[in-house]
Amino acid sequence: MRQPQAGAGTAQGAVIRAAGAAAELDDASGSVAETTPERVDLTYTPSGTTVRVPSGVNLFEAASWNGIAVDSTCGGHGTCRKCKIQVTEGERPPVLPQDERTFSPGQLEAGWRLGCLALARSSLTVDVPPLTTRPKASTVGVGRQVILRPSVQKRYVELEEPTLADQRPDLARLLDAIEDLEPTPELHALRRVGTALRAADYRVTAVVADDRLIDVEEGDTTGRSFGIAVDLGTTTVVATLMDLTTGTPVAVASMLNAQQPFGGDVISRISATMLDPQALPRLRVRAHETLAELAAEVCAEAGVEPREVYDVAIAGNATMVALLLGQDPEPLGVAPFILATHRWPLVPAGEVGLGEAVHPAAKAFLHPALGAYVGGDIVAGIQASGMDRDSRVRLMIDIGTNCEIVLSDGTQLVSTAAPAGPAFEGASIRCGMRAADGAIETVKLLAEWPEPADGDEPLPDPVQLGVIGDVEPRGLCGSGLVDAVAELSRVGLLDSSGRLLDAEAARAVAPALADRLASVGDAGERVFVLHRESPDLPAAESVYLSQRDVRELQFAKAAISTGWTLLLEEVGLEPREVQQVLLAGSFGSYLSPAAAVRIGLVPKLPTLRIVAAGNIAGEGAKMVLLSATERTGADALLEGVRYVELSDRSDFNDRFVDQLAFPST
Repeated sequence: MRQPQAGAGTAQGAVIRAAGAAAELDDASGSVAETTPERVDLTYTPSGTTVRVPSGVNLFEAASWNGIAVDSTCGGHGTCRKCKIQVTEGERPPVLPQDERTFSPGQLEAGWRLGCLALARSSLTVDVPPLTTRPKASTVGVGRQVILRPSVQKRYVELEEPTLADQRPDLARLLDAIEDLEPTPELHALRRVGTALRAADYRVTAVVADDRLIDVEEGDTTGRSFGIAVDLGTTTVVATLMDLTTGTPVAVASMLNAQQPFGGDVISRISATMLDPQALPRLRVRAHETLAELAAEVCAEAGVEPREVYDVAIAGNATMVALLLGQDPEPLGVAPFILATHRWPLVPAGEVGLGEAVHPAAKAFLHPALGAYVGGDIVAGIQASGMDRDSRVRLMIDIGTNCEIVLSDGTQLVSTAAPAGPAFEGASIRCGMRAADGAIETVKLLAEWPEPADGDEPLPDPVQLGVIGDVEPRGLCGSGLVDAVAELSRVGLLDSSGRLLDAEAARAVAPALADRLASVGDAGERVFVLHRESPDLPAAESVYLSQRDVRELQFAKAAISTGWTLLLEEVGLEPREVQQVLLAGSFGSYLSPAAAVRIGLVPKLPTLRIVAAGNIAGEGAKMVLLSATERTGADALLEGVRYVELSDRSDFNDRFVDQLAFPST
């Protein structure tokens, strides 16, 4: 079987390993006998849910099958080490090497295991740390103004009642009264027209979407018209309810993509569909559930009825769109990385899971994709940022597991994708987590203690942390990771090769921080302790940055900087000539520009030239709701942007190695 080759990640799959009948070897005959597997009861806390599953199923899959959210980014293959659970009652599963590398001896003794590797051989009570399904996300971004002319138009008319002398059909009577539009009626409108006319004394509102008459409503409803713009992200999905009569947002909501149990990146999810024939329909259902929940939430918040939502726009990467529509994504994951199509037709809302959440005749516009790894979300971002109509030299970087980069020199647009890996999502980081309450998002280090004004005044903490939710730190999110590495480099505890100093060498460089350097695990991996709940807590049970974490970030930033370096060379420019860098997406919104420059993630420029662009994919989706012209503009970008394939370049590996080092302090 071919394995995905793009991006950073391992082949994943939602393979059911213990369902159905169990095969046992008959000792007397040597034959294989089919037997019904033993069943065990698993009680998950704090939800209190009890499920009955075949013996031998792992605790992660048993939870996922039954709608219990367990953190994971590798899809249940023991590589991300995020599915941490605690067996509190029953016979604890044996300790595996992966468990030993994840937990301290005290934690193992307390029943902590990796859920995807812990098999249920008997009835157990399992405690699952709460998974934040509403991570911190950017819901707005850089956008430009458009002329308000949505695809949905409403026309209120007052008609003469039919007579024996005027026996025109109801539809003809209505269409004759609409002078500026010539719509083609849809079945829903034909079913409604007669009833609506007579119930409202022939005073009705015609609802036209594009060139389709989709409904006839009683009375004057011209002031009520809405659409939903969706940023369909691999990690987070954001939905915005737009008032199409005023062009303003009225409600916004975001949540974790419910496909998360299948893996935290597109390669994991593509692999799942290749390894398990049932994975694609399951992934599609999860995507539909996510969109339906968000649509219901924004409508409820704004007091809008689903039937008043006539239009949907979706901006997502090529894999997310394929999974949403039930399209086999395998060609996207293996060379030569081929799309099914650049442009999808208008899709009935029911095909994207919104059949009950919006008007019955509503359709969804899907942003076109430039390539397998530069998808509709990037096209939407180009539109929102106006890169296609600006004379400045601008660089847009959408940082994630797969990093998309777009460069404009004022006359042409070039783009590429770089496999950054999961470091920025916290997936491959020892103490990494998503941007939720308890995540360290900013780090400031003091190399030396300042002289106190009063001799009795306590010394300040040399490690100053910004934590989401202002609660006890639980882990490190992407922006905190970049901050920590940048600060360690700034104070001299991290050399340009990315090596952490030992405690003895650190005392000469940053005495206030030397005692934060420690070793964990049997191999004695060097770590920098960011937070301890108590002074006597072992380093392994604290929140720390490890040497391996630094390497993960190095590989990610090297891939990204190689991408923008090669794009600049394509158009004959130097990094110093870039007039603006747009950091797109939720991660870019919270990333410190100074830290990004410090580690070499972006060109070495004045920080005022580096702008957090926010959720520009969502902004692009809003634009095509508000202006039918922008839909044509999105299609035009397919001809106006040149894609540069990095994996096809013979010098990519050498250039990548050149970018690994951190800039000298």
